[in-house]
Amino acid sequence: MSKIVFFCIPAHGHTNPTLGVVRELVSRGHQVWYYSYNMMREKIESTGATFVSCDDYDMEQKLTPKDATRIGKDVAFSTKIIVDTTLALDDTVCDAMEKLKPDCIVADSMAIWGKAVAMKLNIPFVSSTTTFAFNQESAKIMKQGLGDLFKMIFSMPKIGKDIKRLQDKGYPINNILDIIQNDDNTHTVVYTSPEFQPCSDTFSDKYAFVGPSIRPAEGEITKTKDKLVYISMGTVNNDMLPLYKNAIAAFAQTDYQVILSVGNLVPLEKFGDLPENISVYSSVDQIAVLQKADVFLSHCGMNSVNESLYFGVPLIMLPQTSEQGGVAERVSQLGAGIKLKKMDATSLLHAVNNVFATPSYKEQATVISEGFKRCPGAKGAADKILSVCDSPS
Repeated sequence: MSKIVFFCIPAHGHTNPTLGVVRELVSRGHQVWYYSYNMMREKIESTGATFVSCDDYDMEQKLTPKDATRIGKDVAFSTKIIVDTTLALDDTVCDAMEKLKPDCIVADSMAIWGKAVAMKLNIPFVSSTTTFAFNQESAKIMKQGLGDLFKMIFSMPKIGKDIKRLQDKGYPINNILDIIQNDDNTHTVVYTSPEFQPCSDTFSDKYAFVGPSIRPAEGEITKTKDKLVYISMGTVNNDMLPLYKNAIAAFAQTDYQVILSVGNLVPLEKFGDLPENISVYSSVDQIAVLQKADVFLSHCGMNSVNESLYFGVPLIMLPQTSEQGGVAERVSQLGAGIKLKKMDATSLLHAVNNVFATPSYKEQATVISEGFKRCPGAKGAADKILSVCDSPS
C-alpha cells in the first residue's frame, strides 16, 4: 500500500480532474492525503482521501478578484504569490512530509509549493497538469506578443528577489523556469489526449496523456427545443453582464433553447423578464447540460473545453487569458469551434448560426471526443502515479 499526497490550488477546473484519480487510488487500497482549501473539502472527502486545509496559511486566500485576474497576466506578481504561499506552508508541510514519508507527491502544475517541497525533501514527484503540457514546441500555440516578453524582462529583478527567498529556505531552485516548467525528466499526468495536445510527440515517455477525467452528471436537463445553446464563462472571471445581455438580445427571437450560467458575481435580478426560450442561473450541472447541448459559448478554460468536446459539442470561444487563448487556438486548428472577435449580439448570433450550418464543426468535435474516449482516464493516471511510487528514480 502506497502513501500519496496531493496538492492543488482552490480552483474547480484544477481540482475536478483529480477526483476520479484519487477515488481510483483509494479503491485500490492506497492512502491519499489531499492538501487543498475548505471550499473543496466536501468533494475531496467524498473520494475517500484525507483532506488537509491550507486556508490558515495560504496568502492566495487573501487575494481580491482583481488580484486573481492579475495572476494570469503578471509574471512577477504570480511568482510573489507562489513564493509567499510556499514559505507560508513551508514549516507545516515539511514537518508533515518528514513524519509521513510519502511514496509520492502529486501537485497541480500551479500548486508550485507541492513541487518545491518534493524537490527540497527529495520525494518522488508527479505533476498534475490540467492545461496543455508545455515545451518549446507546444508553447508556440500561446503566441505571446512582444508586450508580454517586455513585461517579463522588466519583472526579472523582482522575480530574482523572490527566488532568493526560496533558496534561503533550502529550496534547490535556480530560476523561475525551475518552478513553472516541467522538463522531459518530470513525471507528468496530462488530462487530455495525445491528439488534442499540441506536439504530443515531442514529449518524453515520462508524460502520460490520460484524457479528461469526466465526472457523472448529478442531475438532468430537459431539452425543450431542437437546438440547445449553452453559455458559461467559468467560475472566476465571469462578471460579464454586457455579454450575457447581448446573448439574450441575440437569441430572444430564435427557436433555440438557451441556458446561461452566470456565476455569483452577477445578481439574477439584473436580467429582469426573460424570453420563454432563455433561462439564466447562477450555476448549473455543466455535465448534465453538455450531454444535451448543441453548441457551447465558453471562455475556453481547459476543463470546460475538455468536457464540451468529450460530449462532441462544438465551441464558440471567447478566451479571457493567454492560457485560454492557447486552448481556443488549438480548438480552431482542429476545426471544432469558432473564436469570437466581437461579443455584440450580431456576432454571437452569426457564430452560432455558422456552427449549425457547417457540419464539419460537429464532426471534428466528435473526432476529438473519440480520441478522449480511447485514453485510459483515471485508471491510467493512477497507474502512472503508482509506477512512480514503485520506481522513484
